[in-house]
Amino acid sequence: MSTSNTFTAEDFENLESNKDLLELIKNKSGLFKKVQKTLIYTEELRLLQIELVKLQRWISKENKRVAIIFEGRDAAGKGGNIRRFMEHLNPRSSRLVALNKPTEVEKGQWYFQRYIKELPNPGEIVFFDRSWYNRAVVEPVMGFCTQKQYKEFLVQVPEFEHMMYEDGVIIIKFWLSITKEEQLKRFEERKENPLKRWKFSPVDKKGQTLWDEYTHYKSEMFSKTHTAYSPWMMIKTNDKQVARLEAIRHVISQFDYDGKEEAKTTLTPDPNVVMRYYRSNRNID
Repeated sequence: MSTSNTFTAEDFENLESNKDLLELIKNKSGLFKKVQKTLIYTEELRLLQIELVKLQRWISKENKRVAIIFEGRDAAGKGGNIRRFMEHLNPRSSRLVALNKPTEVEKGQWYFQRYIKELPNPGEIVFFDRSWYNRAVVEPVMGFCTQKQYKEFLVQVPEFEHMMYEDGVIIIKFWLSITKEEQLKRFEERKENPLKRWKFSPVDKKGQTLWDEYTHYKSEMFSKTHTAYSPWMMIKTNDKQVARLEAIRHVISQFDYDGKEEAKTTLTPDPNVVMRYYRSNRNID
């Protein structure tokens, strides 16, 4: 049995399925496990995205308002997660919100004001790539707000989210958890890849040197803003593909939509990857 990485045209002529392709790779290459993992991920993602399309149709029909917040350290995978969620959704009833730094006018407004106008309308799902929680971690770490503004935010945010909850807005809050070593590795990849270089900012550069400060403010955020009506869900994201699948599973698991029982894959998230925040949690970041 050959273990060469060289394939010929004849090798592929009689292939009829992914299973045949895997068998060929298994016999002729050391890349089998990697290819197998990618094929499984691709198929699982397809099946879960079918469920997301069904869920969106139901949300639209029932006039539900859904806000899904993605928070986490730089390079934790917020944008990649959101892209997999939105890839096949109807753009008429789904939106991405990734706000820039506030204008001079916005700086003079109530902090939550610019986020209120971005909240979901009836029948709509809104994805927040960072959110009002900028003021909980990034702003105090980087000195973009005063300690007074920071403390006021922590007092106000549970009330702000409780008002939304009472009005029927469904909020799902994700914290994407990444190790310091994995963050550094992804920063290096960003700098080397011309398609990702735009992602690397001066704030990113400080992510490693200010790691412990981020940890402190993150812990404070959880202790003040994790509530029964708006809990934090932690996702381990060192493995990007697993994190994407499990985040989708968690969202799907929160709704009893039409056609859910016909799903061709499991819709229950892995509790070793997705977990509700608890004070005793040992998070990888």
